[in-house]
Amino acid sequence: MKLTLKPLLGIVGISLLNLSLIGCGSDDKHVTLKLAHNLDTSHSVHQGMIFMNERLKELSNGTMDIKIYPNGQLGSERDTIELLQIGSLDITKVSASPMENFVPKMKIFSIPYVFRDHDHFWTVLNGDIGKSLLIEGESVKLRGLAYYDSGARSFYTRDKPIYTPKDLEGLKIRVQKSKTSVRMVESLGGAATPISFGELYTALQQGVVDGAENNPPSFYLSKHFDVARFYTLDMHTSVPDMLLISGHTWNKLTITQQNWVQQAASLSVPYQRTLWKKSSDEALKAVEAAGVTIIKPDKSKFQDAVKDMHDSYKDTPVYSLMQEIADIK
Repeated sequence: MKLTLKPLLGIVGISLLNLSLIGCGSDDKHVTLKLAHNLDTSHSVHQGMIFMNERLKELSNGTMDIKIYPNGQLGSERDTIELLQIGSLDITKVSASPMENFVPKMKIFSIPYVFRDHDHFWTVLNGDIGKSLLIEGESVKLRGLAYYDSGARSFYTRDKPIYTPKDLEGLKIRVQKSKTSVRMVESLGGAATPISFGELYTALQQGVVDGAENNPPSFYLSKHFDVARFYTLDMHTSVPDMLLISGHTWNKLTITQQNWVQQAASLSVPYQRTLWKKSSDEALKAVEAAGVTIIKPDKSKFQDAVKDMHDSYKDTPVYSLMQEIADIK
């Protein structure tokens, strides 16, 4: 993928001079990896990263650690991905959805109802398909280290409850900057509107969009429930978060250091997943207590509505991947 500096110029607070200082820092004995993400420090993903850092320090006997920049300090997910590609940042966490712009097969996660349930989802991620997708981006300097749990995404709206796909007709629904996410909302009858997550609260508040879709902790921690009072648990997609390391950084590390980093990342996954489950349950209780109407619709109506979208991928590698996933028990 051709990379230009133009997208990087929009990163608030980072000059080109600073970019040269962000990447992997080391002296003869110590390596500090720089990790950036756009979530709050209370999020289970951030806690998972802290756990990863502690494990890395233990495994390396104090010769490696990770400095974490949360809350979008170094830019959006797209920005941090591109910083990895040019070697100015070592590690980032991104949703798998925008990764389809770099690794086309990643669109599998934004296609609705590919996975039967949460257990099926993790069986796939922990198996050969999930492992191969992690390293699919090596050719564009993006190597996956691990998947973090990000639950299932569902619709939330300001003024109109969603019980069936027909209720989405005419509504402007915020989606991630993913062509597949746009197609998903349009296949269900909504008008997909890509907006960055940081701008979404204001967009909901001002009526720029009528709703959005995300998992319970993100809905709660972002305080979107202040303005979006209906949450429909249709669970259309399961989009994992991914830990990515820059190919430039990876190739600078010794094999032993690579093993330490990979092991620390892998050890952090079950810890993060446990925290995620707890935070997801707590988020649903909290928004309901705040007066949000929780709707549990007949998901079969949503599944039927996206059959044409599924069929549109026939004779493509993605459709073959969908069939492989469907065959996994």
